[in-house]
Amino acid sequence: MAELKLSESRDLTRIERIGAHSHIRGLGLDSALEARDVSQGMVGQTSARKAAGVILQMIKEGKIAGRAVLLAGQPGTGKTAIAMGMAKSLGLETPFAMLAGSELFSLEMSKTEALMQAFRKAIGVRIKEETEIIEGEVVEVQIDRPAVAGAASKTGKLTLKTTEMETVYDLGAKMIEALGKEKVQSGDVIAIDKASGKITKLGRSFSRSRDYDAMGPQVKFMQCPDGELQKRKEVVHCVTLHEIDVINSRTQGFLALFTGDTGEIRSEVREQIDTKVAEWREEGKAEIVPGVLFIDEVHMLDIECFSFLNRALENEMAPILVVATNRGITTIRGTNYKSPHGIPIDLLDRLLIITTQPYTEDEISKILNIRCQEEEVEMSEEAKHLLTKIGVDASLRYAIHLITASALACQKRKGNIVEMEDINRVYHLFLDVKRSTQYLMEYQSQYMFSEEGDDDDTNAMQS
Repeated sequence: MAELKLSESRDLTRIERIGAHSHIRGLGLDSALEARDVSQGMVGQTSARKAAGVILQMIKEGKIAGRAVLLAGQPGTGKTAIAMGMAKSLGLETPFAMLAGSELFSLEMSKTEALMQAFRKAIGVRIKEETEIIEGEVVEVQIDRPAVAGAASKTGKLTLKTTEMETVYDLGAKMIEALGKEKVQSGDVIAIDKASGKITKLGRSFSRSRDYDAMGPQVKFMQCPDGELQKRKEVVHCVTLHEIDVINSRTQGFLALFTGDTGEIRSEVREQIDTKVAEWREEGKAEIVPGVLFIDEVHMLDIECFSFLNRALENEMAPILVVATNRGITTIRGTNYKSPHGIPIDLLDRLLIITTQPYTEDEISKILNIRCQEEEVEMSEEAKHLLTKIGVDASLRYAIHLITASALACQKRKGNIVEMEDINRVYHLFLDVKRSTQYLMEYQSQYMFSEEGDDDDTNAMQS
């Protein structure tokens, strides 16, 4: 009898990718806004983190608009990490928009329009509205299916009760379908939105807790609702000003939110929306949630963008602007003039500047420890010490890149813990900037268009 071969099946798990800043959970500050040495994935940079904490407090209070902060420091000193920490500390409610300076030049719209859209993405509006809902415990769901298929649609009855009253509702085809989707059965406590017909399962009633022996851990038990079945409840929606702009612009309406092709939005549309939001604020229907706009590599913006930023920051609907750069004194893009960080003096004057310092050997060691945990790599103490030395001599980023590479080398020799020999192997396989430059200096005559070899080439061509 032929042997039956079963094809190997692999479990599909959720794909989790580890990024450069995926170990950061917040700014790592205590209640007095003092920076802890190692906390929430952040290491060192205590003064910069304290300053970011003060800015964070200002954002949370939401009273000041259009303040701008510059994170300036050498490459690899944690500028983006501080911005990410701020985003995580703000929570989900506060909008945080992020873009790189060069992104503005790759869009099919003007630079100022792209900047304006980024500004509007960083301002949220919390809208409150009252809706009528029916809330109660399901006593019985009775659905009558027609005897002949296709003769008529399904009909049914739903009996709901609270502690004080019980009512029977007639169901249409859509409600029957919605109840089926939510798998509603007797004993469930549900809420039905009267306007949209949306059904929300709140939990199961305590009186029915002994119906089944086996219950999943996610089953939530609750008391039977009291009072009347029909109630008025306040619902809160959070949207950004940009989303309101897109929905009200005539090109594609709300579909543009999904396609991303918003095009240019007319200023009249924005003015009308601002007026409407101001009315809602006065009536107490809405409140503004100013967020953060983070622009990385800000030296890539040109003089026109900087002029626009100057004006945009003066608007009362402006978010807190956080920009980052690693340039020293360099040319302002679009001009022949030099300026600190490549930013015009009139904009620099508006910025609160936070500087980041290079990491010490001890801090590099702690960061590499955190990255090893994040990348799930076990490493011996000697190997960690060697990696720290590489981080000090070459760069922190280079040392971080070697973690997973050395783990693969360790797997190759069927080891469990990364040792010094693995790091030594990948160190010789992959060059850092210093060794690469040295190699270039030695062999540059053999590369194309090298300056030293130019004379020889011309002589050869002439002869």
